[in-house]
Amino acid sequence: MQGIKAWAKQNPDKLQELLNYNASYVFFRELPRDLPGPLGALGVPLTARRSIAVDTLYIPLGAPVFLSTTMPNSRQPLNRLMLAQDTGGAIRGRVRADFFWGFGEEAAALAGRMRQSGRMWVLLPNGYAVPAVN
Repeated sequence: MQGIKAWAKQNPDKLQELLNYNASYVFFRELPRDLPGPLGALGVPLTARRSIAVDTLYIPLGAPVFLSTTMPNSRQPLNRLMLAQDTGGAIRGRVRADFFWGFGEEAAALAGRMRQSGRMWVLLPNGYAVPAVN
């Protein structure tokens, strides 16, 4: 993300062409300032460092997911229980998630560097019927 922002500042005349290249758009809307986070696909505010966006073909919204990875650009372990509270157009696959870091400069820096491999365990009750995916 930081590299893209730097390129955009250095090439303002080419920015619109780049944005038009990919037809995937994300639209934002203003929400009341008293919300603790943006609303996810479940309609509830996301929690910094505890909410993930997932592919709902494989992981149901609302499911607790144990995530085992590392901090961005680091070997420092990042192991924690998360909640699948959102979806995203670019999140496709069984073991794919977007980690919501929160707000502010530190969150933006971490989010912009996050591209870690990891493992995920979806915690579901016994007998839960996982939909078949073709």
